[in-house]
Amino acid sequence: MTRSIDRLPASLRRYCSEHDPSKYTARDHAAWRYIMRRSQDFFREHAVSTYQDGFRKSGLRIDRIPLIDDIDRSLQEFGWGAVPVVGFIPTWAFIEFQARKILPIATDMRSVEHIAYTPAPDIVHEAAGHAPILPDLAYSDYLSYYATLGTKALYSHQDLRMYEAVRYLSDIKEKPESTAAIIADAEAKLKEAQKAYTFVSEQALVARMSWWTAEYGLAGDIKKPKIYGAGLLSSVGESKLAMTEKVKKIPFSLDCINYSYNITEPQPQLFVAENMQHLHDVLHQLDAKLAYRVGGVASLHQAIACQAISSTVFDSGLTVSGRLVTAEHQGDRIDFLRYEGPVQICEDRQQLAGHGLERHGQGFSTPLGRLEGFTHKAFSDLSTSELESLNLVEGRTAHLRFASGFEVQGRVLSLYRPKQKLLLLSFGECTVRKGSRITFDPSWGEFDMIVADSVPSVYGGPADREAFGEQELAEASSSPARETPFTSREKQVFGFYQTLADLRQASQTSAQKIEAFATTLEAENSDEWLLWLDILELVKTRLSPEQQAAAWVTRIQARLDRTLLSGSSDTRELIQEGLRLIP
Repeated sequence: MTRSIDRLPASLRRYCSEHDPSKYTARDHAAWRYIMRRSQDFFREHAVSTYQDGFRKSGLRIDRIPLIDDIDRSLQEFGWGAVPVVGFIPTWAFIEFQARKILPIATDMRSVEHIAYTPAPDIVHEAAGHAPILPDLAYSDYLSYYATLGTKALYSHQDLRMYEAVRYLSDIKEKPESTAAIIADAEAKLKEAQKAYTFVSEQALVARMSWWTAEYGLAGDIKKPKIYGAGLLSSVGESKLAMTEKVKKIPFSLDCINYSYNITEPQPQLFVAENMQHLHDVLHQLDAKLAYRVGGVASLHQAIACQAISSTVFDSGLTVSGRLVTAEHQGDRIDFLRYEGPVQICEDRQQLAGHGLERHGQGFSTPLGRLEGFTHKAFSDLSTSELESLNLVEGRTAHLRFASGFEVQGRVLSLYRPKQKLLLLSFGECTVRKGSRITFDPSWGEFDMIVADSVPSVYGGPADREAFGEQELAEASSSPARETPFTSREKQVFGFYQTLADLRQASQTSAQKIEAFATTLEAENSDEWLLWLDILELVKTRLSPEQQAAAWVTRIQARLDRTLLSGSSDTRELIQEGLRLIP
């Protein structure tokens, strides 16, 4: 079976990594095990009915962090796949993965300090949150349908700025080296981006749909809903709050896109779908409103307002990708478009040879519409004899007059006319004007002109991303990965977890070995609550009642009791949950 990662185009492969399980410490595996045991206990009752079976079918395991290759093989049985990625990836890449029915899984593992929740993408959220619901075909079809819309929705420069701010804060909060001052600076940058966020793009609306469904969705009876959203399935604490009356439950409808969200705070309301088919029905309603479906003048104005890369699809068959800044029109008739660089021209989402950033790096403009004397017929459909009558022959000088008033005069360099349909003209020594206004001067070089009547579709991003590249996002300035070497104390703690893992995996574990290990930890005065909790579980599951009554066992319980009294409310809850889950 071919791995999903090996079938990806270069534009997506660049965000992938090889999953190296050796980077996880025994402490990481202990944190995963704690989270999974707690999740299985809670979601057995509160998740949708497909969760338990889906957890098993998707290649996940409870005892240790799973291999993403194993998840990939399991999901391929259901028409999906999985690939490892590093941290936050651009929104376009994330939804492109999902549109291809591939689940991108961040390989980082949250620390014990952030065991209940981390804002950074990690393997708990991506794997244990999303994967268990994918075997539900109605849901997985919805997810890929949503992602397909996400690849087409118009996004704005404000969306890009918000992405950068969220990614940076998430990375900084999880990075062990981050000081309080660094975190505060990242939080201030996010608040600044949120304050400047005044334009709600199509992608923002599609993202809200995803947030209230794939991330925080509930389904079933509105009075006793079940969880299917990955954000909830990867956080028992937030899920517990979601099941209370403190969080308002609203019947799911298209109205959910009118509710913004804050990723740093618990959600004040959640939406309850009747079932997974209900998700499809509402998504169809959103689909019908997007610019790629609507096209025309209104969609062009949306693209201009976004101030970001978009793709204009022309009725003749070509697509221009770039930042649209001008759309002149008379009513529904589109007369002239201007883009600022970089720009590419594509056919069937493939960049035309010689019409990429090397030629159109500084922008592009073109008049559109029908010619004087030929208003009864689309310019692209003119016959060979009709083109010759206009001097549209290589080497000749032509003077075109559009019904809109635009004029193009220059020496014809080439005609791109596949299947007898004229799509593109190139001129030398060319002037483009409307009245006294010059829109292209001969000194600017060669002039390329799109031949088309109308714009049936406008969508976000470039048509051929492989050729266009990533022009709007800077290289990430941070990552959640640790940069400094582990201290000797940290290495010692990892060693303790490994010793405990070895004791657990042994077919027979004596009371003497467990006592010796506990005595060593006491001497080190370890404050690792999860370590003490795991020792107590080993005692309860491996030793006899008489052995459990030993003084050293009593001291372990007393240590946890002291932590319950002195620890934070979050730590107390985590310990109490762990104690309850000991068989």
